[in-house]
Amino acid sequence: MEAIQTDADRVTDEATKVILNNVVKRKKKYDHYKSRHFFSIYFMLGLAAVFLYYIYRTVISPYSYSFYKVYEQFFENPVNLLGTVVLAAVYGSMLYFKKKMDKAEKEYHALRCEIVDRSKDLWKSESAWKNRHLVFQKMKDLYDINLFHENK
Repeated sequence: MEAIQTDADRVTDEATKVILNNVVKRKKKYDHYKSRHFFSIYFMLGLAAVFLYYIYRTVISPYSYSFYKVYEQFFENPVNLLGTVVLAAVYGSMLYFKKKMDKAEKEYHALRCEIVDRSKDLWKSESAWKNRHLVFQKMKDLYDINLFHENK
């Protein structure tokens, strides 16, 4: 945040600097949960593909003549049950990270929209108002935070 601080020192007051720091923190938190969520999605898909291939090769293919035998062989091997439990746990973590990501996005977007709405109050002086675009551009370039418009 040092690069923003040097420009913000000339254009903004302390309260505005705190708000800008908070929006950067919330953006980082959102990005963190977003990357975790996508990692858990890909991990779940890969693990499910490997597990289904394993089930096909060890249970379905050799015992395809009888549904009862497939059912019996699936529950007879503890590795199959362990795989099912692991898949359920990874699916649960995927849902957990999705919920956290949505919450972080909501907080980030609300604070970003508040800055856009209150920009006239945050940059009160005429010189600060004319130079606020410098801070907005730095936030866009460094942190990918758009403060020019409320839309994403």
